[in-house]
Amino acid sequence: MQDTLDGMPRRMWTGTPTKLDTWLSCPRRFRFTYLDRRPKGPPWAHSSVGSSVHNALRDWWSLPVDGRTPSAAADLVARGWLTDGFRDGAQSALWRDRAAAMTSAYAARLDPADEPVGVERTVAAATHGMALSGRVDRIDLRPSADGGTELVVVDYKTGRRALDDDDAKSSLALAVYVVAVRRTLRRRCRRVELHHLPSGTVAGHDHTEQSLERHLGRAGSIAEEASSAEQAWRSTLSARAEDAAAGDADAIEAIDAVFPAVPGSMCSWCDFRRHCPAGRAASPDLAPWDGLAE
Repeated sequence: MQDTLDGMPRRMWTGTPTKLDTWLSCPRRFRFTYLDRRPKGPPWAHSSVGSSVHNALRDWWSLPVDGRTPSAAADLVARGWLTDGFRDGAQSALWRDRAAAMTSAYAARLDPADEPVGVERTVAAATHGMALSGRVDRIDLRPSADGGTELVVVDYKTGRRALDDDDAKSSLALAVYVVAVRRTLRRRCRRVELHHLPSGTVAGHDHTEQSLERHLGRAGSIAEEASSAEQAWRSTLSARAEDAAAGDADAIEAIDAVFPAVPGSMCSWCDFRRHCPAGRAASPDLAPWDGLAE
């Protein structure tokens, strides 16, 4: 069955920056995530840290202005602490205290009265054959160089590696968010920032129309590939998934031709590692807490 009739426009691909990145990094992981859904492996402790901090900062902005204190930020981390993935209770408690401290230090640099335009705001845009959407950690309203105001996309980061301006400049997700913020909120937006809580640093970039167009063109190319693969899955390959799971070589070969694995060192961190012999062969096993900094 065809998705479109000959001569008719191709249906718009619907997705998120994460979905685009998943296709780009590993089509097999894309299949396991969005099409032939497989059970994930154990949760990661570093994901629990990140989610706990993000949730606390979201809730901090919901407090009355006079309640938005550094200690309140720490309390929110402790109250909403997620314990999945840690080696034991002692390690969880250690990281709860570390996360509370870095969130408190970050909150101390914020102006409680400087109300964001959006907190965990969902934004969307239709462009380049794609219907893209995503959730932005924070959208600020800042003075612009011409004396007016503009919106700024803020993304919180809690990983081990400190980030720089090149990370902000090269991020496809952040560029997509700029365009989606413009379309959703109808306001000027060009700046993106990565706020790295462990180091207290801010990496930023001011996009131009040309840099946004380059990112969107790249996103459109990725989406076109992903869309073709999804169509192949719907039309023929999904019917062969059961045979492939039973070990049928022809079915496996047909599916892998469209959704190949891209094995490498990052396979250690894949949630679908146990379903992928190629990924296991290319990388060592890791414990759920190995993503935490020393």
